[in-house]
Amino acid sequence: MEKSRILYAEDDQTIAFLIQDSLENYYEINHYSDGKSALQAFNSQTFDICLLDIMMPEMNGFDLAKSIRQKNSEIPIIFISAKALKEDRIKGLKIGADDYLVKPFSIEELILKIEVFLKRSKKSESYPQKHTVGRYNFDPKNYTLQASDNKITLTQRESELLLYFILHKNTVLKRQDILKAVWGDDDYFMGRSLDVFISRLRKVFADEQNIIIENLHGIGFRFSEK
Repeated sequence: MEKSRILYAEDDQTIAFLIQDSLENYYEINHYSDGKSALQAFNSQTFDICLLDIMMPEMNGFDLAKSIRQKNSEIPIIFISAKALKEDRIKGLKIGADDYLVKPFSIEELILKIEVFLKRSKKSESYPQKHTVGRYNFDPKNYTLQASDNKITLTQRESELLLYFILHKNTVLKRQDILKAVWGDDDYFMGRSLDVFISRLRKVFADEQNIIIENLHGIGFRFSEK
């Protein structure tokens, strides 16, 4: 079976060697030691997932992720960085990353996260149905919202969260249930990630007055359509 292709941007050669050595039995991993060469590779090749360090020469990981998102809003992006501040994690998610791992981390944890996104990408291919959301037709298979005058392409995580909301429309949803269903676990950082993605979906539907993502303090959220 053909291996999934990973774009891996990391300037620390020792860390890069260890991660490549650990992953190459499972994936085709393409390593680049600076953001500029990683972006050039992304623009000329096809990858299934991106692993990005932040502090790199030529172009940092944040700017690299922005450039990747401008070209492809669907591919999963995981930051792997020594920058552990909450502000850095939230910034990464707001840029469009799907997850954020702080160094040092175990290879097992990294592989688990990679597999979660790759399996969800394959699972999304089996979604046959489309959904109407306000004036949009939502296609979870292709992560798109299509209206007569506008088309929006979501990230994989945004699409998964929106689909969960649609399937549980007008229902009170507990935070922990959303996190376990979409993120696979429930902890403090994932909870903050959920808040970021809720904010991103609210911006998507900012002009849709009939679409409401209601924050239920101390409980969770309710997605409803007037």
